[in-house]
Amino acid sequence: MLKEGDKAPVFKVLTDSGEDFDLAQHQNEKIVLYFYPRADTPGCTIEACEFRDTAKKFTTKGVTVLGVSPDTTKAQAKFKEKFDLNFTLLADDGKEIAEKYGVMKEKNMYGKKVMGVARTTFIIENGKIVKIFNNVKAEGHAEQVLAAL
Repeated sequence: MLKEGDKAPVFKVLTDSGEDFDLAQHQNEKIVLYFYPRADTPGCTIEACEFRDTAKKFTTKGVTVLGVSPDTTKAQAKFKEKFDLNFTLLADDGKEIAEKYGVMKEKNMYGKKVMGVARTTFIIENGKIVKIFNNVKAEGHAEQVLAAL
């Protein structure tokens, strides 16, 4: 289980545009890495649109916002285009990143227990996790993250 102060696990993955993204190449940056269960679902859309609408505030603070879900590159691209998202989405369709960050949790879906991504956000500075938000509520979360920065 990751905790604040730990080194952020590095990973390589494809972005919504099909480009390679390697976290190791961003070690000197401030990053908000937020995990969401599924592109283009109600809660995930609210959260993504709030990050979109506050993007200038993050940029002013020198922060890069990255959204991660277990969707394909194609699904991420469609989600980004549909809601005019102005930050990069990462396609973790193999759930490797979610596993590394410990956000795969047992959930109750219509009475059945399933494993899925728990809405979680990490603030990473200089390769270290400086803040973790667990059990995130989508509405108001972008402002909550801004306040922590």
